[in-house]
Amino acid sequence: MAEVTKERIEEAIKGYIEPHMEKNLVDAKCVKGVDIDGNAIKIKVELGFPARGFIDDIAAQVKDRVEAVEGVNSAEVEIGWKVVAHSVQKSLKPIDNVKNIIAVASGKGGVGKSTTAVNLALALSAEGAKVGILDADIYGPSQPRMLGVTGQPESRDGKTLEPMENYGLQAMSIGFLVDEETPMIWRGPMVTQALEQLLNDTNWDELDYLVIDLPPGTGDTQLTLAQKVPVSGAVIVTTPQDIALLDARKGFKMFEKVEVPVLGIVENMSIHICSNCGHREHIFGEGGGVRMAQQYGVEFLGALPLDIRIREETDGGKPTVVADPNSDISLIFREVARKAAAKLALQAKSYAAKFPNIVIQNN
Repeated sequence: MAEVTKERIEEAIKGYIEPHMEKNLVDAKCVKGVDIDGNAIKIKVELGFPARGFIDDIAAQVKDRVEAVEGVNSAEVEIGWKVVAHSVQKSLKPIDNVKNIIAVASGKGGVGKSTTAVNLALALSAEGAKVGILDADIYGPSQPRMLGVTGQPESRDGKTLEPMENYGLQAMSIGFLVDEETPMIWRGPMVTQALEQLLNDTNWDELDYLVIDLPPGTGDTQLTLAQKVPVSGAVIVTTPQDIALLDARKGFKMFEKVEVPVLGIVENMSIHICSNCGHREHIFGEGGGVRMAQQYGVEFLGALPLDIRIREETDGGKPTVVADPNSDISLIFREVARKAAAKLALQAKSYAAKFPNIVIQNN
């Protein structure tokens, strides 16, 4: 009988390609320990992204492969995750208490970006991360309504704001500070200053991810975010319609120019399934998001249906991921969240927090 060695165990683990990272766990540096005690093996796996809804599948796959190794009687797999800060634009430093900022963007309005952003944030939270959401749409803030949050944020020191909270999410929006029906008649510089203040003057509490719901387009607000806000990655939301894809490509190119990596593309309103007869119809076209992802060499994160429940639940202040957590739609959002976080986990880490501050004193 061949001797059971660490190398043979790791070779067996390499046979499993983790679907969100699209890499094996050894090469992805997720295997943190292989303990061999005679014929019994203990394996410790630490993912770089939250995966509460998927770790049992990973554990089962690793266990099966290790137990198939000659000489192994049993394998025990301990699996968890640890989210770390990842690198941002070269000229910027990460924000205190926020490990990673993910921007959710679209080239044009009406593609369901805000709905996708809030459900993505809630899905990351459901997977086990500590998450916040910043509503960066100063002219048309929608997150207060979607999260069912009313009232104004507290300020304990008269200078900074405490984030509002619901469903385990920390949230900030201009919509918390002004009446819902009051129009924001501001010019560009005031809007960008407001966005910076909402981001920097909010006392975020040790977030793994801050999801920023950007307004549509590639104007002032988007450029401010790209140039002044330390973003780890972006998610582009589109529909399959040609005109939406045309604008989504502009959003992609903008992030490319300012060196913000695009984690992937979400295709919203992908297919309509009739609630009466079950007939399936591609109202806005078919496969556009997949083709765009292939064209630019980025991940296709997932396709979401055009479904009345998504609209009703977000309008009612209880988005789908919390309103019906076991529905097919919620499971798609959770898969999108895991894929986006896994792509981010494979990027370079940020070491900004490890560098000491040098202080020169005159003695």
